Amino acid sequence: MGMAPMSRMVRIANQARALWKLWLSFRKHDWELADYPIAFRTQEPDPASDYTAPRFKLPRHVASIVNWHLSGNGDSREEALESLRGTFDAVKLKRQQEGRQLPRPGTHVPIEFASHERVNAHPELADDFIHKVLELDEVWISDESSLWDFHTDETNDILCSRIKEIYGVEVSDIQSARLSEILERIAAEQKSA
Repeated sequence: MGMAPMSRMVRIANQARALWKLWLSFRKHDWELADYPIAFRTQEPDPASDYTAPRFKLPRHVASIVNWHLSGNGDSREEALESLRGTFDAVKLKRQQEGRQLPRPGTHVPIEFASHERVNAHPELADDFIHKVLELDEVWISDESSLWDFHTDETNDILCSRIKEIYGVEVSDIQSARLSEILERIAAEQKSA
């Protein structure tokens, strides 16, 4: 999968748009998606990519907020913008529930990593799982990490079978395939055994 590198002129135009939106943002305090600088780009599939399964279909268009790591994808610019709107609305709602304001339009927003509190509740099990199931020496996983993040197959069947073989626990019914939920189930089964 690939995107062409952004030209210097495009970067300058995006930053100019960000400065304009920043200046305008001082006129109000409750920002909507339209108050943010949005950049559009197209992407082309990489024929040499290992990600050939249909679940890795590369959307042609991307809409993103300049200086903030929020984006949306779609087969058209309109679909990409609607996808971005859904992401933006979800982030805005979550921040409101947490009592946090949205970042001011045009400003640089640092990447926020997902919590790993649930995964860290079982540190030895998580390490064992990473080595035996994922067959990795080490990897950072969050509460949002899922089996889908660690393979390119169309299903999680191979990893679910490996979990059943190693831990004797069935996890194929966990729809999210989140590692935090899988580790909690394994820990509960081990505790009751």
